[in-house]
Amino acid sequence: MQTIKYDSAEFFTSAQKYSQCPSDIGSEVAFAGRSNAGKSSSMNALTRNSKLARTSKTPGRTQLLNFFTLSGGDFRLVDLPGYGFAKVNRSMKADWEENIGEYLAERVSLKGVVLVMDIRHPMTDFDQRMVEWAVQAEMPMRILLTKSDKLKKGPAKNTYLKINNELRSRAPWLSAQLFSSLKKEGVDQLSQWLTEQLTEELE
Repeated sequence: MQTIKYDSAEFFTSAQKYSQCPSDIGSEVAFAGRSNAGKSSSMNALTRNSKLARTSKTPGRTQLLNFFTLSGGDFRLVDLPGYGFAKVNRSMKADWEENIGEYLAERVSLKGVVLVMDIRHPMTDFDQRMVEWAVQAEMPMRILLTKSDKLKKGPAKNTYLKINNELRSRAPWLSAQLFSSLKKEGVDQLSQWLTEQLTEELE
């Protein structure tokens, strides 16, 4: 398997609309999730760069599709706008959801999606819609159960097993893992899964 250095990630460009996305070539994996689920922190932990993806205590700061390049090939990570926005008007929210939908439906270079959930509040309505989309689209999806350090090991493992079993029963290309940005737990597992998706057609 080809090696990808995730600490090489660099900001490439942002797109407010799908038509502004960079050329649809190579391979990319997108990160999606609620605004307060720890998406930016997860990307920063993965890339060992605390400033790569913006983190904020104000939900909804990621309002654009942000593309990051990785060295060693035409590989990218994509930070999708967070959903569950707290303080935005309806028309802006509708625009973002339309752009995410168009990106997910049309993007040929999209090889997988990382769906970020707070382990204490997993499988919200929008999470369920994203999982159902991945089932229908046959899109590899990895669910990150973030902030796993907030629970004791027993309850955290039980939540993981329940969700992972549910996902596997729905489609073999769905899976879950525990993740803690604070303690850097689960980073190696995530890196391995990402590399598998990004390099699959190169094998």
